[in-house]
Amino acid sequence: MKRKETKKIMVGNVPVGGDSNITVQSMTNTVTKDVKNTVSQIKKLEEAGCHIIRSAITDLEDAKAITEIKSQINLPIVADIQYDYKLAIAAVENGCDCLRINPGNIGSEIKVKEIVNVCKERKVPIRIGTNSGSIKKEFLDKYNGVNEKSLVYSTLEQIRLLESMGFNNMKLSLKASSVPLTIKSYEMISKLVDYPLHLGITESGPIWRGTIKSAVGIGTLLSMGIGDTIRISLTGDPIEEVKVGREILKSLNLLNEGIEIISCPTCGRTKIDLIKLVEEVEEKLEDIKKPIKVAIMGCPVNGPGEAREADVGIAGGKGEGLIFKKGKVIKKVKEEFLIDELMKEIEKF
Repeated sequence: MKRKETKKIMVGNVPVGGDSNITVQSMTNTVTKDVKNTVSQIKKLEEAGCHIIRSAITDLEDAKAITEIKSQINLPIVADIQYDYKLAIAAVENGCDCLRINPGNIGSEIKVKEIVNVCKERKVPIRIGTNSGSIKKEFLDKYNGVNEKSLVYSTLEQIRLLESMGFNNMKLSLKASSVPLTIKSYEMISKLVDYPLHLGITESGPIWRGTIKSAVGIGTLLSMGIGDTIRISLTGDPIEEVKVGREILKSLNLLNEGIEIISCPTCGRTKIDLIKLVEEVEEKLEDIKKPIKVAIMGCPVNGPGEAREADVGIAGGKGEGLIFKKGKVIKKVKEEFLIDELMKEIEKF
């Protein structure tokens, strides 16, 4: 797939857009001013493979906490602001690496100008965050409700406002909980501007349902070459957001890092406890960063052949299994020793 070329911006030391890698973001769900718990969560998210973190700034104490938080973490931090321009300015002055605002709900242009001036001074980018619930009434009226046109043209108005102030260090998001609407909106905006795009399905739901919605929506856009950074919005542990985001990128060959597990659905030929086997292998390998394909197949009939592209794998039989590399069987092992033998082969990589 050919990725659309966009303008490159820097969020801290992480490039977004242009020819840079697509990054995975998440958002803390701690009280930001609770520095200890916020830092602890950010470090866990970094270990899971998060590239950029965002935190809600709800009052001045949250904004002031950014300085201390940054002194203890490696990830760039985005300050999420709603309505209060003074909090946006305070967040920038306390060292945030990016602002997420909706200029339309900040108030007057004078207030937006004050935010832009401090961002210019400190070279801090702004993410214009528009979603289906924050479209201005004039656009809802003009384009007959919530749809891709009202969402896109509402965003364009905000872009033009910042551009009129001599500011173009920005990225965009146009999120909806509707997958088709999100796809149409990003597809439309990508033809009109070259700013980097932050992809997401907003309020996508609990982990299982939200993962499916996000994979379909974000995966579709990425497969079209649209998108520079992603955030999976799930009702659950933010770690799950990072895991899902990374798997979406890996499934499209946009991230070549960590373990990829290939496993077959169970059927009547399966004579080993394949589900348990896969779960145990996945748990043992979750911290490995090197790109390795591991296959866990249910039967020796088709297993090695169907998983030929895997670096190493198991094909189960009755009470035993085959260990294979690149589709070639290298040894037969009793079922209780399969995982141990598999791990030995993986360690050789």
